[in-house]
Amino acid sequence: MTTPNLAITPAAASRVAAIAARQGKAAILRLSVDGGGCSGFQYKFGLADAADADDSTAECDGVTLVVDSVSLDLVQGARVDFVESLGGAAFRVDNPQAASGCGCGSSFAI
Repeated sequence: MTTPNLAITPAAASRVAAIAARQGKAAILRLSVDGGGCSGFQYKFGLADAADADDSTAECDGVTLVVDSVSLDLVQGARVDFVESLGGAAFRVDNPQAASGCGCGSSFAI
């Protein structure tokens, strides 16, 4: 199900496409949320073979972002980006649900 409350940027889509091509996989990025991290919840990224029936999706440049129904409550309205800086390169989640986050950007609190 395509969800207007999720987005993946062209920069993130390009990076996912490059990783998927190297690994011979579909260009599908799964974003999920696990308990833990320095702020209470942490983002988890991985390539998926396909979207599950209850997943919400967003698409950009032929790449699909999928989020399971449980994680969707915690990332509703989020935008996944890929940023490169002096500190390194990483996927980043701009999450309007997050009340606070850690310095590394991989965990958040509601």
